[in-house]
Amino acid sequence: MSDPAPLTTDHPGQVASATPPAPGRSRRSRRLSDRGLAVAFTSPALLLLLAMSVFPLLWALYLSFTDYSATRGGPAQFLWFENYTAILTSPQVHQRALTTLVYVVGAVTLQTVLGFAIAYLISRRTHGRGLLTTLFLVPMMLSPVVVGLFWRFMLDAQFGVINSMLGSLGLGQVEWLTGQRTALISLILVDTWQWTPFIMLIALAGLTAVPTYLYEAASIDRASEWFRFRTITLPLVWPLLLIAVLFRAIEAFRLFDLVYILTSGGPGVSTETLSFHVYKVAFLGFNTGTASAYGILMVLVVIVLTQLYLRYLNKLKED
Repeated sequence: MSDPAPLTTDHPGQVASATPPAPGRSRRSRRLSDRGLAVAFTSPALLLLLAMSVFPLLWALYLSFTDYSATRGGPAQFLWFENYTAILTSPQVHQRALTTLVYVVGAVTLQTVLGFAIAYLISRRTHGRGLLTTLFLVPMMLSPVVVGLFWRFMLDAQFGVINSMLGSLGLGQVEWLTGQRTALISLILVDTWQWTPFIMLIALAGLTAVPTYLYEAASIDRASEWFRFRTITLPLVWPLLLIAVLFRAIEAFRLFDLVYILTSGGPGVSTETLSFHVYKVAFLGFNTGTASAYGILMVLVVIVLTQLYLRYLNKLKED
């Protein structure tokens, strides 16, 4: 009986396999293993996101239809839309909403104008730009609680540094945090001091990204400085600046920490924003169901206004 003929290959030293593996099966198993690894690695983060974000939102939505109180025993009664009706028809809520609107418009407008102006001046410098940017960013790096305590001592009517400087100049003292007209202005100024660097940073990034050849072409045509700013700088930086305004408006709408530290909503209710009012309803009045309805309404307002704002940005981008 003769021996079987040996398997031959094109290259010496290699042994050909009599039964090669099916390529489709190996690729399918490898694809399934990669997908399984992806699910295994992302599942903890997704579960944590659901537990920390989605579930509290759904639970607050459920509580907003009840008369639940954190300090009252017994089951909560289902009220349907009574909490929402009471909130939307309350004159107190209208007053807090007006206070919040004045604060948001005043603070964001002032921050946008000052932030863009500072960024424009810094972008025109060739030396010391990094040092100036770092110095201007210091207030934004501080905690809002620290900023509130710092400015509460600065704006104190009797021992504050601001009134001491005004007294040395022969001017009268100002009730910064205890006056009906000046308390909200003081909040706007403190918030502007802290968050103007945020607008400045984004505007500076947009200004440095403007192509230099546009300015070179404008200089060849002997265009004025105002013409360069109006036709080159502002149109190219404007969309990025609007995004910064959106972020700042959302943050200012839910302001709480500065109000709590500086004025506690006073004098009276002149500086009581919606967020601080929700805090009082939930943790001082213990009306958890009503406070949940406040929170859901504020989320809806932010979502609707943000969608309208983003549509405007998309239209501006298309134009």
